[in-house]
Amino acid sequence: MNAFAGTSSYYRRFRPGVPKDLAALLNQAAPTGSPRRLVDIGSGPGLVVHALLPYFDDVFVVDAEPAMLAEAEAVLRPVLSTDHRLRTRHALAEDFVPPEGWRPHLVTCGRAFHWLDQPRFLDRISEYVAPDGVVAVFSDRSLWTGDCPWQQAAREVVQEFLGERRRAGDGFFSPLGPPYEEVLRASAFCDVTSTVVPVHRRWSVDQVIGYLYSTSFAAQHLFGDRLDAFEAALTGALAPFTEGGRLPEDNAFTVLTARRAAARRER
Repeated sequence: MNAFAGTSSYYRRFRPGVPKDLAALLNQAAPTGSPRRLVDIGSGPGLVVHALLPYFDDVFVVDAEPAMLAEAEAVLRPVLSTDHRLRTRHALAEDFVPPEGWRPHLVTCGRAFHWLDQPRFLDRISEYVAPDGVVAVFSDRSLWTGDCPWQQAAREVVQEFLGERRRAGDGFFSPLGPPYEEVLRASAFCDVTSTVVPVHRRWSVDQVIGYLYSTSFAAQHLFGDRLDAFEAALTGALAPFTEGGRLPEDNAFTVLTARRAAARRER
């Protein structure tokens, strides 16, 4: 089973979006063009594309989960202007190829790079990204890796119900490989810049529950008939940490923008 099967509606409603500062950074990093072209890999319900619509008008949304693409259509179509062109593709990132001659100025991979065969994906996109185009890989810390006390308490409840080892749908999460920056530097996109974009959030308990159901490690179906017990245990564990009914979080996106070495010399 796909690791995100059954999570798409929760992903759309409860995953935090891309902050404006991050969208502006990606806009500045990518070359200009008319039309200005974007491919978003592992798009989910289109959170990255939604943030970048002010800057790009010809967009491909790519995801391996059909339900995620349906959510992306529902989110993005209503906010498109007549100047936008949006196309969705059900495909693995490593297999997607745009129409002949269509060369994106920016390829984004937000919160998805760890799921890919990274060298194969980078080899593939090197075939079609514009000569001065940019690849952007970015993610923030998930609740599983967050380090504030309420996140640690929530993770412990998940582990109490699903086991110590991090789940990935019906399987288990594979250990991370080399640092992303190292993987990028070994590819055609070897000119890499790293930037940190801080974010502050305030969660309700219901939002935390919804967020967890959007993940591969705590998808709703994994709890079976213990779902109500899990929600009760989580609510109790989080209660001591709430401030005015909210759970504060300081997080940050680590953003890697990469281009071919020759592209910087040409800029």
